[in-house]
Amino acid sequence: MKKVLLTGVSGYIGLHCAVELLKQGYAVKGSIRNLSKAESITNAIKNFIDPKGNLEFCELDLLKDNGWDEAVSDCDFVMHVASPFFSKIPKDENELIKPAVEGTQRALRAAHKAGIKRVVLTSSMVAMLGDISGDENIDQGSWTKVDAKNATAYLKSKTLAEKSAWEFAKANNIELVTVHPGPVYGPSLSNDLSGESMTLFKRIITGELKQMIHASINMSDVRDVAKIHVMALESEQANGQRVIVSTEKAHSFLEITRLLKSNGFEKVGTKVAPNFMVKLLAHFNSEMKGMLPYVGKKYEGDITRTKKIFNWNPIPFEKMVLDTAQSVNSILSSQSRNSS
Repeated sequence: MKKVLLTGVSGYIGLHCAVELLKQGYAVKGSIRNLSKAESITNAIKNFIDPKGNLEFCELDLLKDNGWDEAVSDCDFVMHVASPFFSKIPKDENELIKPAVEGTQRALRAAHKAGIKRVVLTSSMVAMLGDISGDENIDQGSWTKVDAKNATAYLKSKTLAEKSAWEFAKANNIELVTVHPGPVYGPSLSNDLSGESMTLFKRIITGELKQMIHASINMSDVRDVAKIHVMALESEQANGQRVIVSTEKAHSFLEITRLLKSNGFEKVGTKVAPNFMVKLLAHFNSEMKGMLPYVGKKYEGDITRTKKIFNWNPIPFEKMVLDTAQSVNSILSSQSRNSS
């Protein structure tokens, strides 16, 4: 049985990747920053598949060399999903950039040293936004210009980490595939609503978030993202590719709220915040500042190559949105019962 080192196994995408790997007959070694999380992660995975002894954990830190060589020593592939994320703009952009770039380098160096042939890396469509001026047609050749006016620390971190990965892979003859989702939604495999995706839907369906920004981009179902990560491990056609995994076309955040409202989520607000207001608030609110690259803009990704390589069609936008909302609603109901 082939074994995969899966970094960031405790995260939203990481958990889905772990379940998909186990379903497809791989053994999983999941990296976490603290082994105390191992039991809760195992229990979450067991709700969807019995690991049958093919799940283990190791402790790794994106900013420390300790343990990386040992972690990959008995693995056949590396799936590097772990990456720092802040919805708010950090005071020092290196808080995001340094762990993203150095963590990617550590994963690739360890893979190379262990003789591992292929690495699958989680990148993002935000590494493909060009000069961040909007109305951009995005494909595999698109790169975000990190010196662009609206390039946030997060955009820089994803772009620079991926560029460093391609440079290393080319210099050391490693097969590399990078996976590029847009904003990722879909059901949670845990009861954790603290991540960016779950937090957004929680705020929408509870009525806390009354206005959405005016922006459109291809969105991604986490189940598709995990599926393509796993398929990319051994697909000959995938080698050397930057694959966009998302809906067929760009969707606006207003489409999300209108769809939820029409499907019985009564507290959902369907207004759009004026662009000037968001830009004004960005001067005082770091979370709003993080949204500036998208305000008033449309980014359209081309998934033609991804569909062809993997013989794949994305989960429909409507199903993605409703499944996410139902998952969040179920978790909120469970938390309410447990607290009463």
